[in-house]
Amino acid sequence: MAEARVDRWLWAVRIYKTRSAATGACRGGHVRVNGAPAKPATTVRVGDRVEATVPGRTRVLEVLDAIDKRVGAPRALACYRDHSPPVVRDDAPPAFVRARGTGRPTKRERRQLDRFRARPR
Repeated sequence: MAEARVDRWLWAVRIYKTRSAATGACRGGHVRVNGAPAKPATTVRVGDRVEATVPGRTRVLEVLDAIDKRVGAPRALACYRDHSPPVVRDDAPPAFVRARGTGRPTKRERRQLDRFRARPR
């Protein structure tokens, strides 16, 4: 196949679980094709660069095969080359945690909480 709709391609290569989720992402401005915002009917061809924002990260994909039917995971991986930046995980515990239901904070805990809220991010 020479070209495919971007919403069908994203669904076929398993970036989104459903086609309606892929269509909604396109309508919501979360998908770009070659740097331009993509509508669901935008066509993708071999060599195009698709940027899709999925929960938690941005995927940058190069189209190697323009398919429009959903295929198995091993076949789907052969349809694109992933140029996404690595996922940065922040597993550090929060600096200030109070147990729920412990009542009003003490004066010391209020000061700690104020310092935590005022820190630069």
